[in-house]
Amino acid sequence: YNSTSIYSRTGNDYSLNCRSLFLSGHVGFDSLPDQLVNKSIHQGFCFNILSIGETGIGKSTLIDTLFNTSFDDHVSTHFQPNVRLKAQTYELQESNVRLKLTIVNTVGFGDQINKDDSYQPIVDYIDAQFEAYLQEELKIKRSLYNYHDTRIHVCLYFISPTGHSLKTLDLLTMKNLDSKVNIIPVIAKADTISKSELQKFKIKIMSELVSNGVQIYQFPTDDESIAKINATMNGHLPFAVVGSTEELKIGNKVVKARQYPWGIVQVENENHCDFVKLREMLICTNMEDLREQTHMRHYELYRRCKLEEMGFRDTGPENKPVSQKWLVKMGQSYSCFREDITKTFHNFEDIHFCDTSCMHSSFLYIFFKDFDYTTENKYKLKERKKEYQERIKSATKKKKRERNMIKILGSHDHNDFDQSKKDKSLKKDNLHSLFFVLIPKTEAVLLLAFRI
Repeated sequence: YNSTSIYSRTGNDYSLNCRSLFLSGHVGFDSLPDQLVNKSIHQGFCFNILSIGETGIGKSTLIDTLFNTSFDDHVSTHFQPNVRLKAQTYELQESNVRLKLTIVNTVGFGDQINKDDSYQPIVDYIDAQFEAYLQEELKIKRSLYNYHDTRIHVCLYFISPTGHSLKTLDLLTMKNLDSKVNIIPVIAKADTISKSELQKFKIKIMSELVSNGVQIYQFPTDDESIAKINATMNGHLPFAVVGSTEELKIGNKVVKARQYPWGIVQVENENHCDFVKLREMLICTNMEDLREQTHMRHYELYRRCKLEEMGFRDTGPENKPVSQKWLVKMGQSYSCFREDITKTFHNFEDIHFCDTSCMHSSFLYIFFKDFDYTTENKYKLKERKKEYQERIKSATKKKKRERNMIKILGSHDHNDFDQSKKDKSLKKDNLHSLFFVLIPKTEAVLLLAFRI
């Protein structure tokens, strides 16, 4: 079927009425899914994993086991004064699908005597990746297609197999991360405790997470094709895993396993551990959902908070959507601000403005970037101020010539001259008018981009 869209306007709002029509023959848009698949394969995919756990708990070994390769990670030392994060990016290919995998490992986590702020470097790193994406997204000439997205899609949180309860550090860290990243808790080295102890440990962990308000990633159940298996796997959290890159021959098969004096633990044997469940849920079934949740939930939350900190809202003072009238009022307020700035610089050539009454709220983009208060940036600001002053001086003679011309033309021609000049300015850049204003008092640069 096809659909015809009919728009009807009520005030400032548009309502969409859509009706379904049947096609009398083949059109061809049924190939859209194939086009999307081909485009995705050509572009490739990226996936970023953050592994958090104490030194020696088996983070690197499990990642190697998950992707059936050796990432050649160096052994971490316990002698770290602070927690630091080490990111490594790898290009993997399976069949004709390319994956750019970034693994971020926490070095020295939980090794300090004072562990109160051990989670803070992790929070700062995640926020830094969000901020980098936000800066790219707000650029006038942005290139998100080629942008290497470093936002963390999943956090594998490794829990020590104590068999008793979660450590305070674990609860504190996950509580501070659950609104920023998808957390999947795993019990590391699960072959060190018995099955009965392991089951009780799982129940205890989930109980403590719920009682402390920690929200971990839940496998989605809205898709009917995977709802049943995801609902079942949600009941197995946290996964009890064992990692190993050592291959042993058992019967006629060569399997990844760990050999002990009392027996052999097979990594891919579901009777021995939950490694297969983790790999199935993380890679085979829900990798795309993890990427979507990162963008639609965690990144959007960060973006909204940042814009609200800068004073931007989707609603006006009366808690109503921003409308045409509100934009006009905002433009009037900006006009007052413009007059103050132009008085400061005594220059009307370097600062251009456009009529805000011709803009709609959906085409308004405002971006404010503060400079770091460092000696280097202060020097740059002084240099830019000097540059502006030189440009003002060079425009003085031209301004005087125009004023003499205005006097000759008279008052009537003066208006025509200003109007023609304004039309020429708008035609010159009919898509974007950029306002660059230097504010020495705040040592900041205000960039207002209005799309006409």
